[in-house]
Amino acid sequence: MTDTINDALDDLLIEFDVLDDWEQRYRYVIDLGRELAPLSGEERSDANKVRGCASQVWLVTEPGEAGTVTLRGDSDAHIVRGLIAILLRLYSGRSPAEIVGFDAKAAFEKLGLTGALSAQRSNGLFSMVERIRRDAADRL
Repeated sequence: MTDTINDALDDLLIEFDVLDDWEQRYRYVIDLGRELAPLSGEERSDANKVRGCASQVWLVTEPGEAGTVTLRGDSDAHIVRGLIAILLRLYSGRSPAEIVGFDAKAAFEKLGLTGALSAQRSNGLFSMVERIRRDAADRL
């Protein structure tokens, strides 16, 4: 894992920079989602479900080492699984303060994803971000 959340963003920016257009980025995001470990049936519960997403989305928040937050997630939509993978690379294993202080909207704009997603997908993405931020804030 990278040292900071901004280092993780820099790594993603390098990866996205070599992709020429949104179609290639879209396929790459889907490929990232294929690398996610699926959640168990038990973890796909109402308690873990993210509200405000058009697709089914579940996020599991657990305490990590040295007060960090560990995240796992899953969705029934391929592109959303990819967005979850990006969120996990940015947020999982970080301190609650780092998570709460990170500007996810600016990060997704830098990655060129915000304008490329439908309004419904963007709303779902930021519902996931708000859920992660809320779970982290509860650990401050």
